[in-house]
Amino acid sequence: MKATFSLGHVAGIRIGVHWSALVITVVVAVGLTDRLPGALPGSPAWEYWLIGALSAVAFVLSLLVHELSHALVARRNGVTVDDITLWLLGGIARLRGEAPTPAVETRIAAVGPLVSLLLGGLFAALAAVLDTRAPGALAVDALASLAGLNVLLAVFNALPAAPLDGGRLLRALVWRRTGSPLRGTAAAIRAGRALGWVLIGAGLLLFVVGAFFSGFWLAVVGWFLVAMAGAEAGPARTRRLLSGVPVRQAMTPDPVTVPASLTVARFLAAPEFRHRHSAFPVVDEELRPVGLVRTATAADAPSTRRDLPVTSVMIPIDEIPTPHPDDPLTGLPAALDGSPAHRALVVEDGRLAGMVTPSDISRVSSWLASSAPWRHRAF
Repeated sequence: MKATFSLGHVAGIRIGVHWSALVITVVVAVGLTDRLPGALPGSPAWEYWLIGALSAVAFVLSLLVHELSHALVARRNGVTVDDITLWLLGGIARLRGEAPTPAVETRIAAVGPLVSLLLGGLFAALAAVLDTRAPGALAVDALASLAGLNVLLAVFNALPAAPLDGGRLLRALVWRRTGSPLRGTAAAIRAGRALGWVLIGAGLLLFVVGAFFSGFWLAVVGWFLVAMAGAEAGPARTRRLLSGVPVRQAMTPDPVTVPASLTVARFLAAPEFRHRHSAFPVVDEELRPVGLVRTATAADAPSTRRDLPVTSVMIPIDEIPTPHPDDPLTGLPAALDGSPAHRALVVEDGRLAGMVTPSDISRVSSWLASSAPWRHRAF
């Protein structure tokens, strides 16, 4: 799921918002604004709207804290987090690579619902304290509502179905029992699709009997679950296809390289770099990779910078995946997607051994799919 717009960075993690998160924000704001006048009459309309808007913002921040907890636990266990995208049912933390063990997967997945439960308890405690000092205040009702929403978020996300946190817990359980993370992924995806269709069916039934809003909302949530589970099936199928395949079987060996001392102007003018590739590895005098330069980026450089070395316009090596030729290929698609270079520089004994692009992985995947169709069956 791609973010519709960005909120910046928190703790070095890019935070994005999918358009569906705006739906839950509006629902919370409008729901409270419509309910409060009947429950606590007597206040001016602007106060109801203000409390509703602030409560919606507080709930979105609760979603963010939920997802940040996943990200921080993942970091503590050696898994890099590229970004977080908030969406209708919470959020998704995009990890660069997978959890190394079922235990780590369990810790990463379980912390989110636990944090939401803690937030629910915190909001409930604040509501109780405020109620003793200002009984009947609008803020008391808003805090109580936020407590209920966070508890509901925790319970719903704990359901054993992808892409929910409970789906990751199910994946970890199946992984632990079978020794196969791919089987765990397949089980979570099937459960996610099943739960989604159940919710869609229940929503349609409610719609027929007259509960239009509840039925519509349930069907929308079910549709998102089915769609998200399907979206996870593609990468999971790719990981299954690439299982057991080393990076060296996909890489282009000995790619054309650019010396780090070469100027931008010389790079653009040199015939060996024309019309061949859109990006080239940059190496130092000892042929160690230091980055990757895109032809388009170099061409966009202003004339005042063209006498500078290509290192001034390259993507540095620490932002590029650098697998060993014998590393498994399974984790590389996610790493390429999370890198601004969208390429990997394969390094062996400190020297550049090859380069891998998404096209290389697609080529290997297509060949494996045609030669080993059994690998598709789990999904």
